Amino acid sequence: MLKSVIDFVSGFGSAAPGSSQTVTGKVVAISYYGTNQMRRGGGLDQDLAAARASVKWEGMPAGIVTSDGKAYQIVGGLAANNNAKIIDWLGKTATITGDVSEQHGMMCISSDSASAA
Repeated sequence: MLKSVIDFVSGFGSAAPGSSQTVTGKVVAISYYGTNQMRRGGGLDQDLAAARASVKWEGMPAGIVTSDGKAYQIVGGLAANNNAKIIDWLGKTATITGDVSEQHGMMCISSDSASAA
């Protein structure tokens, strides 16, 4: 029982290595997207100041949403230090290449860099 609890808790914030993929989409505050994806704007119409505050100061995860609506939480080096490397990408379209895996029901992409799409 203790081992399963430790395995569960240690899984937060990092994605296990998976298949390497390239994902292109809009970079968002993933909590806002998840809450508002069924509303007009599809959760992609984020106020950038609020998204920055959520991702940088509140430590909420950033994500990338593809044109077909697939959402990936960004983990790894891009998410280090309160998402320092991904902050400037919020609201923009980016391409991220990295290991993709599923963690606790959410697709994650682990990468150290993003580039313009």
